[in-house]
Amino acid sequence: MGVACVATSVSGNMVRKVLVTRPQREAQAWVQALRDRGHPTCALPLIDISPVPDQARLRECWQGLLATPGAYRALMFVSAAAVEGFFSCQPSPGGFGGGDEPQGFPRCWATGPGTRRALLAAGIAASSIDAPSEAGGQFDSEALWARVGSSVRHGDRVLVVRGGEASVEPASHPDRPDAGVGRDWLAGRLRDSGAEVHVVVSYLRAAPNWSAAQIATARDAAADGSIWLFSSSQAIAHLRALLPDLDWSGALAITTHPRIELAAKRAGFGRVFAARPVMEELIASIESVHDDRPTP
Repeated sequence: MGVACVATSVSGNMVRKVLVTRPQREAQAWVQALRDRGHPTCALPLIDISPVPDQARLRECWQGLLATPGAYRALMFVSAAAVEGFFSCQPSPGGFGGGDEPQGFPRCWATGPGTRRALLAAGIAASSIDAPSEAGGQFDSEALWARVGSSVRHGDRVLVVRGGEASVEPASHPDRPDAGVGRDWLAGRLRDSGAEVHVVVSYLRAAPNWSAAQIATARDAAADGSIWLFSSSQAIAHLRALLPDLDWSGALAITTHPRIELAAKRAGFGRVFAARPVMEELIASIESVHDDRPTP
């Protein structure tokens, strides 16, 4: 569905509309923040999030955690959706809070501020969470590893909680590091340090089922000067699959990570800019391209 948005004129200058491609629920905060700053913005989600249909593995993980809290050195969550999917299977929801985790409960690792906020909302104490500094502006596995890598010891066990693809059958061995979907960079660093890595999938990702209006918006935005805001390489892959015949050479994108920047360029976007996933920097990047909008 999404929020309708159109380019507007501010002090005689045309302001580009912005398309936020994050999953619907995550997109809303960015949409509102950008609209509050005067940028016509709408959500055009390119990733759908859904629960895993069989939650037996998640329940099994919880049983083990509560029975033997020290079994894992850390739980690494790749996103807020990973946190929410995992804690939805907690045997006694809301049992944590203010440091009420069982004695020896593992550290909780978060890749960024959104994931950290989800852990706090789930009742995990701030003192039990390790995450990249918000001031640093880099929220990925590399930044998390810089924070926690020195604390990893040989023989530590780490549970990676991540998403899976809705269209892919689950792996037959869910404890293997490659059972989840996505980059295994952090898992590789952990194994290099002598740690044992386990994986559990707590939610599913899929390409969106766009309406005719959303498809029309996307087609128009390929050439009308709109700014595509990408925070996931998978979103770009879904866009290409949804509109395989579209020429993106006249399109403009702002990406939040070098890997996403590369994906946008490979997709054929004519102009690609990079900005850290901090709202002030995203706004600065958006505003920096307003003045050079081509004249019709």
